[in-house]
Amino acid sequence: MQAKLSTMFQSLQVRNYRLFASGQLIKLIGVWMMFIAQDWLVLELSNNSATALGVVTACQFTPVLLLTLLSGRLADRYDKRVLLFAANAFWSILALGMSLLVLTDLVQLWHVFAFAALLGTANAVETPVRQAFVSELVGTPLLPNALSLNAAVFNSARIVGPAVAGLAIAAFDVGPVFLFTAVSSIAPLVNVVRMRTADLHRDALLPRDERASARVVDGLRYVWRRPDLLLPMAIMSVIGMSLFNFQLTLAALAKTVFHTGAASFGLFSTALAVGALGGALSGTGRRSRPSVWVVLGAAIACASFGTMVGLSSAYWLVVALLVPTGFSMVFFAQAANQRIQMGVDAAFRGRVMALWVLVFLGTNPVGAPLIGWVAEHYGAGASIWMGGLISLAAALIALTWQLRHSGARLRFRVLPMPRFYVTSTDC
Repeated sequence: MQAKLSTMFQSLQVRNYRLFASGQLIKLIGVWMMFIAQDWLVLELSNNSATALGVVTACQFTPVLLLTLLSGRLADRYDKRVLLFAANAFWSILALGMSLLVLTDLVQLWHVFAFAALLGTANAVETPVRQAFVSELVGTPLLPNALSLNAAVFNSARIVGPAVAGLAIAAFDVGPVFLFTAVSSIAPLVNVVRMRTADLHRDALLPRDERASARVVDGLRYVWRRPDLLLPMAIMSVIGMSLFNFQLTLAALAKTVFHTGAASFGLFSTALAVGALGGALSGTGRRSRPSVWVVLGAAIACASFGTMVGLSSAYWLVVALLVPTGFSMVFFAQAANQRIQMGVDAAFRGRVMALWVLVFLGTNPVGAPLIGWVAEHYGAGASIWMGGLISLAAALIALTWQLRHSGARLRFRVLPMPRFYVTSTDC
């Protein structure tokens, strides 16, 4: 057990990564608390409008759609550590300003929309840079483990944040939650400054003069010529747009379908995050690039469980199904992320990861308003199962294409344990 735990948390032995992960954990707990408070505040200010939730989500992710590819170019041209500090500093200032508006009771709905858009601008710069920076912290051998631990950090915060936020909103209202978010966002600033630049793994980067000429279009052409990178991105673009909107749909489900309060919304989010944490930790032992079949199988499982959540009418069944949904959701996203990161040349990593962030998060401005409209007119449950069926169709189409492209065959075996398997061993 000791050896297993040592392997699972191996990247934490690297000082720079340890600083990075701890700073992110503290900040992300506050971020998830803020997400719960923000959604609850929008419902209060808009008279329980699911469409307003969709709009605020769109405001938050539209900058990702517009700016992420440019941020990837910045990541390939400039010091990622400096870029991270600047983006996080901007985020901290925004969070403090929003908390003051809420605490002084001056906040209006348009303030929330504007704050979400500015927050999205900071995230549009920070996220692709952070994704690409991980390889510089630990190097290629530890990269799969570090990426899995990143997901574990994210989902640990996703467990703690909503649970604490639900109780804090019930006890103190949303203002103190926003203030805590502003304070917690200082942690990554301090830890980025404390990192040792001499310990960063930067040998595989382009020379300075070649980095200066790095173009966005070169990154797009690079991915287009790589079907092994293009396929997981294509699947993620559909699933991210149609199903990965639980921040919106679970709030509407709790308040409009089950007629419960913020604590129940927090329980839904926590159940999803518990499964997600398991999905993240399950990939920490991976030492090689995930196969395309792992990615496709996880996508099918994620879409199937998401559909079942939307079709469930019992409160306890929704909570129970959110656990495997969260597991398969993060297992799929993490396997796709690892397949991309471990297959990309270091010189293109910033631009490729920017494109990954674009399909992962940038599809929300398109999907969120539509999902919110469906939730308001047909019910929150319908918005989830419709997204699940769309995602399932996309995953099955991708599976069919990959089978034909590779010449492999999908078979089913009953004994000793029922399971599907692929006869081809390449890919």
